[in-house]
Amino acid sequence: MTWNVENLFRPGQPGGPTSTNVYEAKIAGLAEMIARQAPDAVSIQELGDPAALDDLVTALGGTWHRQVSAHPDSRGIRVAWLSTLPISEPAEITAFPAPLQPVQVDDHGATLATMGRGAVAVTVTTGSGIPIRLITTHLKSKLLTFPGGRFSPRDEDERARFAAYALARRAGEATTLRVAVSAVLAGEGDERAVILTGDLNDSPQAATTQLLLGPPGSEIGTGGFDRPDRGDGMRLWNLAPLMPAGQDYSRINQGRKELIDHILVSKALVTPLSGVTAHTVIDTPLESIDPADPPARRNEPASDHAPVVATFAHL
Repeated sequence: MTWNVENLFRPGQPGGPTSTNVYEAKIAGLAEMIARQAPDAVSIQELGDPAALDDLVTALGGTWHRQVSAHPDSRGIRVAWLSTLPISEPAEITAFPAPLQPVQVDDHGATLATMGRGAVAVTVTTGSGIPIRLITTHLKSKLLTFPGGRFSPRDEDERARFAAYALARRAGEATTLRVAVSAVLAGEGDERAVILTGDLNDSPQAATTQLLLGPPGSEIGTGGFDRPDRGDGMRLWNLAPLMPAGQDYSRINQGRKELIDHILVSKALVTPLSGVTAHTVIDTPLESIDPADPPARRNEPASDHAPVVATFAHL
């Protein structure tokens, strides 16, 4: 399961709810959803205070292993893994790989050479003895912020510039992840089980999402899927095409349904395809965040994202 839980802070913290009742309702709702789906591993985005993850684990009950990123963004949000399986080989993915250069992030020429929110990689081993490398990430948002903390631009020229800065950051972050995945696969993706998951902040066909797949071709639903080739060992497959109609979006953006939370897997996990399913869990209508006033949802007891779940029957 992958889930952007939307600003999971304890009450009173910046970005967190002002009400203890709202916080407790949110923890209870998150725990109920996770328990109902009963995943072996959950990747979490927008975790604020790591102590809030402790509260969630307490609400879940049972034994949960965890790995929390040590590299949050400027708002204090980060990613994490929870798993009922023991976790080993934890690693952070942060620095842009050489020779990729830093990207410009504002009008004054400031640059960034690291991911805004560090990604986290861990290894778990299934009951049948298959090791799986899990990576979770939260790429740069399409939500634009402007100097002084504004969410609205002074003019359309400023909007265009800051949209370009955000896109360059997201592309740099996607490249960083792709290099990390390539190192793990080492050309042996038909043997090495790898899952890259998280909030990619764009759709399956977006350039930054496609960049993560590796060699072009062979996507699920295309004529090349059943034709093995030399690129298979380095590819990732997005499971989005497996989602049933009506369960193929994870949030609503200004009234439009979109899938921005993804699960990508190596060849070892997408074969046989008949044993793989993917869907979102949408119990209630998702609320759109207001781009002009994102903090307005501070006291909402539910996330504005739906969790995405994949099952691999052959593991």
